[in-house]
Amino acid sequence: MTYIVALTGGIASGKSTVAELFASRQIEIIDADLIAREVVEPGQPALAKIKDHFGDQVLLKDGQLDRKKLREIIFSIPQHKQWLNNLLHPLIQQRTQQRIAQCSGQWCLWVVPLLVENQLQHLAQRVIVVDSEEEKQIDRVCERDGISRSQALAIIHSQATRQQRLAIADDVIDNNLSKSALAEKVSQLILTYNQLASEDKERDL
Repeated sequence: MTYIVALTGGIASGKSTVAELFASRQIEIIDADLIAREVVEPGQPALAKIKDHFGDQVLLKDGQLDRKKLREIIFSIPQHKQWLNNLLHPLIQQRTQQRIAQCSGQWCLWVVPLLVENQLQHLAQRVIVVDSEEEKQIDRVCERDGISRSQALAIIHSQATRQQRLAIADDVIDNNLSKSALAEKVSQLILTYNQLASEDKERDL
């Protein structure tokens, strides 16, 4: 069985940058966000159900999901968010487990932004948290997504708190690190996980 290291953090905390550093070292990546996009592509059953529930307003002219519109709806009406979560999370989790089962290495990195919110930490043997100050997150997400400060705050406050994430962390990566320091931290963690995965495999024999 593949040893699973989960990588999580709040929105715009720097998860993608960290994941790219692991990928550059040939570590297999299972990205929950990418899988979440796959399950709502045109032709997928989930997109048809979303259209039936919310109407054509959540579709772009080319038939793709209008993520910005859907985000506005679910953040204004909590019941809609719960409905969407109930639809998508089992599909995402099922596909995630399939991808993990296909991994060829001793361990893989599972990038999952809502690890704490969905209480999925028990599915990983190790958890990395990319830690960021809230003000930095706000600045980054406003610049990246072109949204207002109030919208950014609403998203951040809908997620787990910084303290809740740190409480379940086995390893913490500070997003204030320089690029070279960040790369060095990732190198150290890879050595650690190679050792832990090897020990885990020996116990299973």
